[in-house]
Amino acid sequence: MSKESGALAQIQRQIMWNRLIAVVEEQAQTMIRTAFSTTVREAGDLSAGIFDLSGRMMAQAVTGTPGHVNSMAESVGHFMAKFPVATMRPGDHYITNDPWLGTGHLHDLTVVTPAFHAGKVVGLFANTAHVIDVGGLGMGPEGRSVFEEGLYIPIVKCFDAGRANETFFDFIRAGSRLPVELEGDVYSLCACNDAGAKRLAEMMGEFGMDSLDPLAEFIFESSRRATLVEIAKLPQGVYRAEIGSDGYDEPITLHAAMTVSEDAIEVDYAGTSGLAPRGINVPPAYTRAYSCFGIKVVVAPEVPNNWASLAPFHMKIPEGCILNAPRPYPVSVRHVIGHLLPDLMMGCLHQAVPERVAAEGSACLWNPPLRGGAQVSGQARGNRPVVADFEIITFNSGGTGARATLDGLDATAFPSGVRTMPVEATENVSPVVFWRKELRPDSGGAGRTRGGCGQVMEVGTKGDLEFAVNATFDRVLHPPKGRDGGGDGAAGRVALKSGKVLRPKGFQIIPDGDRLILEMAGGGGMGDPAERDPARVARDVRDGLVSADKARAAYGPAASARIIR
Repeated sequence: MSKESGALAQIQRQIMWNRLIAVVEEQAQTMIRTAFSTTVREAGDLSAGIFDLSGRMMAQAVTGTPGHVNSMAESVGHFMAKFPVATMRPGDHYITNDPWLGTGHLHDLTVVTPAFHAGKVVGLFANTAHVIDVGGLGMGPEGRSVFEEGLYIPIVKCFDAGRANETFFDFIRAGSRLPVELEGDVYSLCACNDAGAKRLAEMMGEFGMDSLDPLAEFIFESSRRATLVEIAKLPQGVYRAEIGSDGYDEPITLHAAMTVSEDAIEVDYAGTSGLAPRGINVPPAYTRAYSCFGIKVVVAPEVPNNWASLAPFHMKIPEGCILNAPRPYPVSVRHVIGHLLPDLMMGCLHQAVPERVAAEGSACLWNPPLRGGAQVSGQARGNRPVVADFEIITFNSGGTGARATLDGLDATAFPSGVRTMPVEATENVSPVVFWRKELRPDSGGAGRTRGGCGQVMEVGTKGDLEFAVNATFDRVLHPPKGRDGGGDGAAGRVALKSGKVLRPKGFQIIPDGDRLILEMAGGGGMGDPAERDPARVARDVRDGLVSADKARAAYGPAASARIIR
């Protein structure tokens, strides 16, 4: 092959790779357009990707969360073990919500679908979406085993050669408080994969491809090589860090020892707190998912995310620690702990490449599952009105940590990347009312660059009638830490409008006439606050993000003089 023809082939493979990413992005957008759950269509709590016939992820949609994408990358192999590729037929769709075979808890449905071209199976499409209800105790930390947390779906066919498995649908409808939404979401996930398979067939026809194998090898080799180049740039050594979580009934500490070698990064979680009696435990696939993400965004952020670019990252997760939950431990809100892992990885990498990492942020989503009606208040309430039955989740975030040259982001989800849900979307499907939703002044940690602000929300129901929250919050007792002399972000707070402070986790009632107040943590600051540009301090005061008193106390005389003028 001549040099010119070799270069042309290289360009063509790159074009096909880019086209493949467009295919999986359309796959994800199909789910968003057709989903019933607000968690998917409004917040984008999903993942979508394509896999080769060995179960290796070739490409993922840009839309999606790291926890879903990177744990889904492991789950396809489990589907293939149950249903070998040779047995798959057009129109088959396979599903599970098994936390240890999927993405970590029962509220995530994972669907795998074979893609056919010219009469033979050429690849597999997979997706994951967070659904609002699968029965049981509902999404929250109260369960003492996974069997209390909801309907447990093993890997089964939900569609067989294009025909719905009516027995499967009977079971899921009977097991959910929201049967229409749950069934609709299953159809949405299958339609999502069908859209990907259709576009893949068109792509392969256009490029004259009869197999994905050559393209897969090009993707994997390019990604592996690029990742190893970036790892080799790091100073080799062992770097240690720890981070605290509020836990459920006692605080949790996560320890990590990161070993950077010439061609790999290994993280050892020895010393991490043990398993919890409630549902904050983390299945190992979810631990690996967010650990890899936390490393990758620092070490090789420009390398596409796939099987090969994740392969050089290895985890040692001791048995018995909270990051390696075995069956049947409760895991419903595994994200509370899992979302802290990227900050922990940055704590290690800060010692190697301090200019690339951010300060700690609010991390854990504040996505309160809200419930009302007879299932909260009971049937016997005399002449007192009862709010209509509802079950809803709304996604919200505190502030992210400051970066070396940029302030943290206000009220933005990191590491999950989900969108904040518009209050109007939640109010449209439930009797919930958001009386206040605004940035929280003075919540971002002071520094040369400031931490992002959290937010304050005031939530009630129409008529201010009784409802419940299944609290899944963190960073109340352990606020986000600053780096390099930066100040800590403000701690979170959960309370009633009447003044009573609530627990950050667990099922609690908001009585008649009262409202739920959520004050989300701000991100930590980066660098000495005295080095912050006084003009930026003055701007923060004008914008209401920092009070004048806080600015004078944190940023010193130069900033104070600018504020006075």
